[in-house]
Amino acid sequence: MPIITRRLLGAGAATLLAAPALAQSTPVLRIGNQKGGLRSLLEASGVARDLPYRIEWSEFPAAAPLLEALNAGALDLGYQGDLAFLTVFASGAPLRGIGVARPSPAGQGILVRNPAIRSVADLRGKRIAGNRGGWGQYLIRAALKREGIAPEDVTINFLPPTDALLAFRSGAVDAWAIWEPYISVEVQQFEARTLVDGQGLTPSIMFVSAHEQAIRDKRPVLADFLRRFAQGWDWARGHIPEYARYNSALTRIPEPALRRAYEIEATRAAPLDAAVLREFQAAADNAVEYGLLQRRLDVTRSVDLGFAQAVAG
Repeated sequence: MPIITRRLLGAGAATLLAAPALAQSTPVLRIGNQKGGLRSLLEASGVARDLPYRIEWSEFPAAAPLLEALNAGALDLGYQGDLAFLTVFASGAPLRGIGVARPSPAGQGILVRNPAIRSVADLRGKRIAGNRGGWGQYLIRAALKREGIAPEDVTINFLPPTDALLAFRSGAVDAWAIWEPYISVEVQQFEARTLVDGQGLTPSIMFVSAHEQAIRDKRPVLADFLRRFAQGWDWARGHIPEYARYNSALTRIPEPALRRAYEIEATRAAPLDAAVLREFQAAADNAVEYGLLQRRLDVTRSVDLGFAQAVAG
C-alpha cells in the first residue's frame, strides 16, 4: 500500500505540473474586434467550436484604435475596411493583409432627407458629412468627380459616424456619406434615402490584417482562422435572419435594419489574388487624388498572398 500510494501521488503531482505547461503550449491568437464583427461572426456561425488554439479577444469601438493596437504589436489580427488598412500601412505599420471579404459597394451610400435633392448635381452648395481618410471621404470625392463637380463647390464636414449621425438628423448637414447598417437604420426609421450608392465608385474590400510577427510565428494558426472566417461568411449569407437576430441582441441595432443591411451587402470571403490587387491599386491611386494618401503606394507590398489557399480550402 505505501508503494502504491507513493506512485499515485507521484502521478498526480506530474499531472499538476504538466497542466501549466500544456496551457502554455496551446497557441494563442490575439484578435481585435468591433462589436458585431469578427467575434459574433465566428460565434453565431458555430465555426469557432473545437479550435486547436485559444483566442484572446480585445474590443474596440472603431477601426482606428484597433489598427493602433495592431501596429503596436498588442494584437496578432484585425479586421477593417480597405482604406483604413491602407492609410495605416502607408504610415509604416508592420502589418499585412492576409485575407479579404467582399461586401457589395451598394452597402455604401450618400444619404439625404431633403426632397429637393434629387441627384448628386443638387449637392452644389450643400454640406456633406463623411469620415476623413475612409469610405466616406472617398465616396464623396468619387461621386463629385463623376458628376463633374469640383470639391470646392460643396462643403465637406469630416466627422466620425457618431457625430455625423447627429448632424444629419438635426439638419446641420444636408447629406451623409456612410455605410451599412447606418444606412438601413436611417432609411427605415428616419425617412432618409440613398442619393447614390458606392457601385462603380468605391472599393469594397474588408481586410483581415495581421502583424508581421504573427505571420512569421503563427502562420498555421492564421491559416486555420482564415478557413473558419470563410466558412462563417458562407453560413451568414445563408442564415441572414439568424445572423441579424444574433447581432441585434449584441449591438442593439434593430433587427430589421440588420436584415436589410446583410441582404444588400451579401458579404462573402474571397481569395486575396491578383484581381483584388488590381482593384485595390486603382483605389489607392484615386486615394492620392482624393486627399486620403499623400503619395502613391505599391499595394503589393501591403499583402501576403501566401494565405489564398487557406481561404479556398
